[in-house]
Parts: sequence; C-alpha cells; structure tokens
Amino acid sequence: MFSKIKSVGLLGLESYMLDVELNITGGKFSIEIVGLPDTAVSEAKERIMAAISNSGYEMHMTSHHTFNLAPADVKKEGSVYDLPMAVAVLSATKQIRGDYKESVFIGELSLSGTVKSIKGVLPMVIASKEHGVKDIYVPFDNCEEAAVIDGINVYGVKSLKELVEHINDVNKLKPVEVKPFKHYELPDYLPDFKDVKGQFEVKRALEVAAAGGHNVMMIGPPGSGKSMLAKRIPTILPDITVDEALETTKIYSLSGNLSKENPIINYRPFRAPHHSVSPAGLSGGGTIPKPGELSLAHNGVLFLDELPEFTRNTMEVLRQPIENGTITISRAACALTYPCSVMLICAMNPCPCGYFGHPTRKCSCPKNAPARYLSKVSGPLLDRLDIHIEVPPVDFNQLSDREESESSASIRERVNKARKIQLERFKGTNVTCNAKMTSSLTRKYCVLSETASKTLELSFEKLGLSARAYDKILKVARTIADLDGAENIENKHILEAIQYRSLDRKFWKADEEI
Repeated sequence: MFSKIKSVGLLGLESYMLDVELNITGGKFSIEIVGLPDTAVSEAKERIMAAISNSGYEMHMTSHHTFNLAPADVKKEGSVYDLPMAVAVLSATKQIRGDYKESVFIGELSLSGTVKSIKGVLPMVIASKEHGVKDIYVPFDNCEEAAVIDGINVYGVKSLKELVEHINDVNKLKPVEVKPFKHYELPDYLPDFKDVKGQFEVKRALEVAAAGGHNVMMIGPPGSGKSMLAKRIPTILPDITVDEALETTKIYSLSGNLSKENPIINYRPFRAPHHSVSPAGLSGGGTIPKPGELSLAHNGVLFLDELPEFTRNTMEVLRQPIENGTITISRAACALTYPCSVMLICAMNPCPCGYFGHPTRKCSCPKNAPARYLSKVSGPLLDRLDIHIEVPPVDFNQLSDREESESSASIRERVNKARKIQLERFKGTNVTCNAKMTSSLTRKYCVLSETASKTLELSFEKLGLSARAYDKILKVARTIADLDGAENIENKHILEAIQYRSLDRKFWKADEEI
C-alpha cells in the first residue's frame, strides 16, 4: 500500500513544497522515517500511533511502515509533519476518501489526536499559494495567522477526527475568512512626546530619524532623558506598509512570537535587548539558526541602551547587517539569511561617571578613563550611525514649565507625510526610505543647490569627513528637505544635516587631549 500527501518544509524563512510518502509492506510491525529527520520528526511515530488510535481509527499492526520526506537531502526539523504523516496512514489504509490529493497539511499532533499550534505557519502558507495550492489545513490556533493571505483556502483544524470527517464529507469545515489589513492604533497609555520637557533639538533629530529611517547615537549625562526619549520613538514612527508587515510577521511566525490576538504585525517593532545579550542573541543562532534581535526588529527600531556596556564582539556584529539590511548565519547544517532592515538607536554616557563634558558638574573619572570608555565604540560602527546628537541636562525652568510640548501625534503626521514622499519616490525598487538609498539613488535624488554644495565641500575639508559620512549627510539632508516639502536640498537642509555629524568631534577628539 502506498500514499503521498503534500506538506511544506521550512528552512529559515524559505519554504519549499514537501511530499510525505508512505509505503506499507507485510512483516513485523515497525515505523521508519527517512529523509534527514531530526529528533522531533523521528519521535512523530509515537504521536501518530496514539493519535490515530485515540481518534477511533486503526493502523496495520502487522505491517512495516516506511515514511519518506522528500526532498530527502534537506534537513527536516520540528513537529510540523505529524498531521500529513497521519493523513498518509489513513489514506494508504483507505480510511479516508475524497478530494485531498492537492491539499497541503501541516500541524503537530497530541497523543489524544488534537492538532497543536506550530511555528512558521505564515511563510508556509505564502509558499503554498505561490505553488498554486488551493486548500491548506493548519492547526486551529494558527488559522488567524494563516488567513492574512488572500487567494488560498485556509482551514483551521482542531483534531485529526475533525479533519477526517471533513475529507469524508461527514462534517464539512468552512475556510477561515480573510481579514483586511488594518494599521495598528496607538493606545493612549503609551508615553508621549508632549510630556518631554525641553530637549527640542533632540526631538527634532529623532523626528528626522523616524522620517528617513536613519540610525541615531544619543550621548549625554545620566538623567538627561536618553532612554525616556528612545521609549517614545514608537509613537512617531511612520505607518508600516502591507509588504513590510508581511515580512516582519514571517519572522515573528518563525520565532513563535505571534498570538491569536495579533496574527499579523501591523506596527513597527521596537526591540531593546539588555547589554548582556550575546552576539548569537543579537544576530540569531542555533543548529538551524533562528532569528535574533536584529531580525525581530526588522522594519522597526533596535534600541541599544548603554552601548559601551555591550561586549565588543556584540557591537561589531552590527556593522555589516545595518549596512546591508540582511544577516547571514552559517552553521554546519546550513547557511541562512534573514532580513534586518532596522533603525538603530544607541544611547550612552560620555564616560564611566557620566559627566565628561558636563556644563556644571566635573568629571570624577581617572585620567584617560573617558578615552578608554569612548573607545569601546569603534570608529567604523560610529561612522555607520547617520545622526549623532547630544542630550544635555535639562534645567529647572524647563522641568517646572507647565506648558505641554508638541504631541507625538503631531510629529507622526509630519513623519508620515515625509515617508509617503519617499515611498512614491522609490516605487518599483526595494528601497522604502532615504536611509536605505543606494549610491545611484543618492546621486539621482540628492540634488544640491549651488550654495548647499559649497557648504558641504567646505565642511568635508574642515571636519575631515569619511566617504561614508558624506553619503550619510546627503541622505539626512534629503529627509530634512522631505519634511519641508522641498524638491531639492537647500543650504539650510545641508547645514542641519552637518550639525548631526559633529558630535564625535566634541567627545572622541576632545578626549585625546585629556
């Protein structure tokens, strides 16, 4: 007896169509699984036997069962193949009938026969649709996540018995209704920029960063509000697009961070790992690598507070990914690439005590301690941060001022307008914001007025800027011009962009004289 059932394999974010083949021959009862299964797949035999029996069906207890998971040269992991293997048994033994040969089955079985939720459903459904599959059966707890994809019938299955009765036309299931995409509405309890006293220059810099997706370094003494400002950034980020939402949701689906209440990530993520995070925790890891914090922040913000407290290896992991927008993790089993197009926000003190360069308090650190502390952040990493901004201490008059500052909603409105300009500008490319412009796009869209060109030339010579810094200034100036609604970059735009690149001259150069 022979049967073949369609399923989907998952390797990183890449899905592939998979055939679960079963051959039943006479002899002593046994179950063998071939096709590079891991331990979880190999243990499926026990779950399948119990689930079939407890659902009221039978296995041939005097036969040898051989499962083949094809393609056989790709490593299989997880419990996702339990359901198609059980369906293969019931198909081969003629206990199910009906039209199911072109359907796809995924899910984990419990011993009682119920179908349990799994990780990575969304990329599997997308792959199935791309291969022309019309019907896919997924665990009931994953059906809301799967139903965000239109053009394929998604059936949520609670148990093996329920699935068999559906296929045998006893109790038919209905496909899950596709829900239209809706943007996330920010709740009122989120911290708002209207509560921030003073720090007008910093708020302006963060507005520019949010509008263009630029990386930011904030440096200032303890208590000046660096972390407080960073926690308010999600309230001014532009609306996530549908394509960006699906990309991000695929990552969260794979990592098991989706819930039934939030089947799609319809907001820009904000991740803030502790400084004790390992390089693998940031980049991703495992035998078959899973996404790390960098990828979980894809299309959103990665906030690193107290940057010098992260290990040097952890910080250096950031260099290539924030430049390329992807990270490749190589292991003996495979090499996987995950997207990580993030807006990196870093915050730090200028020295161990925190008061180096403070206007009123004297630094109590030993000689050369500020230099050693600042040197923990390498020049190449600092150069990849588009905007450098000092967060000064707030004086008493500003703190005691009862007047509310501008709200996050007002800032977000301007940010959305600027981002819409960029989306229209880069339509037809994979670029979504100014910070991600390629060299050719930068040359095409960063057109300077004559005065602005002369200002940038003079600054380049006086400040000793690198080629990367020159590129970053142009991109930031383009964003400032977009916020102004200007077609070309004027002198005022380039001047503001240059001021965001001068902070390293105050701290990283000044400390050499200590």
